[in-house]
Amino acid sequence: MTIQKKKVIGYSLFTIFLWASAYPLTKIAQTHFTVVPLAFLRSFIAGSFMLFIGKFQGMALPKKKQIPLFLLAGALGYVIYTVAMNIGLQTLPSATCSLLVATSPIMTAIIASKVYQEKIGPVSWISIFIAFSGVMILLLWDSHGTFSIDAAMLWMLLSAASWAGYNIMTRKLVAMGYTSAQITCFSMLGAALWLCFSAMQGFREMVTGEPKHFLALLYLAIISNAVGCILWAKALAYAEKTSEVANFMFLSPLLSTLMSFLLLHEVPGMGTFVGGAIIICGLLLFNLKGQKKE
Repeated sequence: MTIQKKKVIGYSLFTIFLWASAYPLTKIAQTHFTVVPLAFLRSFIAGSFMLFIGKFQGMALPKKKQIPLFLLAGALGYVIYTVAMNIGLQTLPSATCSLLVATSPIMTAIIASKVYQEKIGPVSWISIFIAFSGVMILLLWDSHGTFSIDAAMLWMLLSAASWAGYNIMTRKLVAMGYTSAQITCFSMLGAALWLCFSAMQGFREMVTGEPKHFLALLYLAIISNAVGCILWAKALAYAEKTSEVANFMFLSPLLSTLMSFLLLHEVPGMGTFVGGAIIICGLLLFNLKGQKKE
């Protein structure tokens, strides 16, 4: 395995761990914060933090003609994605939400094959199908073999589709010469601009919350948003194909289920372990066999 491939796997795994933890932490934050103000605060705090750090590292501002690209990336990755996820988490368990968002790699692979002509060969498609089957088994098993689409599930699917679009935009901005820090910082600030109408309510909620709410917000903004998205952009920069990185999102349901058990005492069923094992098998096939053969 090449050093570049190891970096892709390492950055992707660490990012997914941080993002999986965002599901139970968002539930904790939403016991006080409302949906849109929470999304604004996450983007504003994370973007401002990165801009402050970047100023001392000589981070360049985006070119004026390319600002709309960052606004689009911010809308996809931090406005639609976060707001839709927050709405879904109001009524769905953390594990279920992460399962639905885990469909994002399939959407990303399909979009990338059209936009960038990235070839997804038979072995890779089989591995994606295996991993997605694990997601479905986990969902169906834990719901006793029934599956019904409700509004909250549709919100989570919208979140998954939005994140797939953000993956494509990140790939485009990387190709234009922007660093992972620039992409993350200016996309988040773009998202904060989209959501600035909720700024006053967000700041009021921030100063009236309990310490646990404030700490959850800081974790979501700085650790999950800022650090996580920098690592994700780095993984995409090292990857030869967008799907190499996006496919790791299949691990998120298993990790978020375990974290929800530890933080929220949500007890996972046997389907979590069966589905999680299948998900891991699909990831291993994709990363160890699919890329080599194709």
